[in-house]
Amino acid sequence: MKQRFTGSSGELAYVDEGDGPAVLLLHGFPTSSHLWRGFVPPLAARHRVIAPDLLGYGDSAKPAGADLTIFSQAASVRELLEHLGVDEFAVVGHDVGGGIAQLLALDTGAKALVLLDSIAFDVWPIEGVRMLQATEPEQETEELVESVIRLSLDLGIAKKQRLTEELVEATVRPFAGDPPAFFRAARAIDGRGLAGREDELAALDIPVFLIWGEEDPFLPVDVADRLGELLDGSTLALLPGCSHFVTEDATETLVPLVTEWLRAQYLRQPHGHAASQPLIQLRPKA
Repeated sequence: MKQRFTGSSGELAYVDEGDGPAVLLLHGFPTSSHLWRGFVPPLAARHRVIAPDLLGYGDSAKPAGADLTIFSQAASVRELLEHLGVDEFAVVGHDVGGGIAQLLALDTGAKALVLLDSIAFDVWPIEGVRMLQATEPEQETEELVESVIRLSLDLGIAKKQRLTEELVEATVRPFAGDPPAFFRAARAIDGRGLAGREDELAALDIPVFLIWGEEDPFLPVDVADRLGELLDGSTLALLPGCSHFVTEDATETLVPLVTEWLRAQYLRQPHGHAASQPLIQLRPKA
């Protein structure tokens, strides 16, 4: 059951489950907190898990004049955390949510950072998003929104059996009845906020985990390599046979992988028992 919080920019819908040290889950474009449906229950066994629908997405408000840039989204998330009484947290971000996660790590003091196929540096927005940004108002139809989402999921999910009608419907539904909201969200992906902050990122003194689908056509592995080289002490896990939406392609691998990394690097707890290793490629630092 999602809860509601009204901040200075509008109403946010969010999931808040479990007890313990907080973990914040941030989705990207064009998804919602539905992205984390497989993560919330397992993580909630050890953590307070907070997964908002970003402003303009999911079940959150979609005000026509709202600022939906990553700066504003980070501010809205900070307001939510203050409302919930959360001062310290680990943050996990995918896609645009990864950019927001980086801002929270730089400016708010997150204690651990996990980036999954995230925007970074100056490599965004990608060409497909730039094309959406140029859409004329008369073209902003429900049919085009569904077509774009279907194409994005098709390109971004390598394991086609995971691309279900339920997933498509869950991604399309928040924009049904208000297709311009989809394009407003796309136009807010403006490439500002991360470029030129490499020195600040490099100075982060928190554990960082980078997880990437090797077949991501939107944010290729080169971005992960660049982040890994910049963030000293970070760990990079490459997932073969996975595309951009690694949460769909590799749920059964990612959930225990992220859970165990958070246990060791955020909770600093010892292993309780031997666990099998997920099938990933860990790329060591040179």
